Amino acid sequence: MKNMFFYGTLRHVPLLEIVIGCGADTLTLAPSTLSGYQVSGVSQGPFPMIAAAPGQTATGLLVEGLSEADIARIDYYEGSFAYDLVAVTLDRGQRGQVYLPQPDLWTPTGPWSLEDWQADWAAMSCHAAREVMGYFGTKTRDEVAGMFPMIRARAASKVRAAKSIHGELTLAGSAEILSRSRPYAHFFALDDLTLTHDRFDGTRSDEIERAVFMATDATIVLPYDPVRDRVLLVEQFRVGPLARGDATQWQLEPIAGHIDAGETPRDAALREAQEEAGLTLHHLEKVAEVYATPGTSTEFYYIFLGLTDLPDDIIGIGGLTSEGEDIRSHLMAFDDLMGFVDRFSAANTPLVLSALWLARHRERLRSR
Repeated sequence: MKNMFFYGTLRHVPLLEIVIGCGADTLTLAPSTLSGYQVSGVSQGPFPMIAAAPGQTATGLLVEGLSEADIARIDYYEGSFAYDLVAVTLDRGQRGQVYLPQPDLWTPTGPWSLEDWQADWAAMSCHAAREVMGYFGTKTRDEVAGMFPMIRARAASKVRAAKSIHGELTLAGSAEILSRSRPYAHFFALDDLTLTHDRFDGTRSDEIERAVFMATDATIVLPYDPVRDRVLLVEQFRVGPLARGDATQWQLEPIAGHIDAGETPRDAALREAQEEAGLTLHHLEKVAEVYATPGTSTEFYYIFLGLTDLPDDIIGIGGLTSEGEDIRSHLMAFDDLMGFVDRFSAANTPLVLSALWLARHRERLRSR
């Protein structure tokens, strides 16, 4: 059995239990301190680092009675974030081990608060940890580290989903997942489920097998200039039409992108408008909050209309090279947009939805 000193997020017992794969009631947990070290927040994320600092003291949690299996799981989780396990002596003389970040890995920003982290990040971190630990024994910790931005984005989607405003007029029933496996996980993931659910006649369904595409939440925004009465569309290559065998693989659509963990849908819309088209949006109008295709995917859209200035010289080539984006922007007058939709030339659902929403609210927006 071994002892470990946790100074950061693993002081949150629900997260610790997810990582070790069992309840913490079999362990001894006690508040403790480590002199000569300091805990700081970092600019790279909502987690802390620890570093040697003469005259300072790090507050944390001493966990005693960890098995080799527990250590292997913790090492897998912490190792994904480039930490090394180091032996230390705590202030009361107990011996333990602590994860220290590799030199110059993180940029310290000042004091870090467990209470603030629990309020803002604990739920998301627990969801992310469940996915990370689900790969234990099948993926290396370096592979998981490469996937982690999307893991966190999926986790943040679960947090938003728990606050759903939908459900009006629908059955207040329940469903139970009996088994779940993940045959594919890389940028996105695919889960195979066996489940049962309540039926409208009050009975329970037989066991059903389903596959679900595990995507992230996305923000979508159609830029509109109410003075010039025109919109901006972006054009880019899309792999969906390619895989389907569509003759048209470059699509005209609104600006769109994944919502990063810790980011609101509105913040993501403002960021994506700048990244994809160099636009500063002055105001966002909510168009819809909808699933892309709820029968097969978790992908969820927050759709906006963004009021902005669209002069003739605003169009060009944009996108982030680091994300493989190659984006061309187009200006389209409102009447041309509606004709584009009416001719069924628009093959992008959020574009059609946003155009029809704009048609309904256009006079209000232009009179502001």
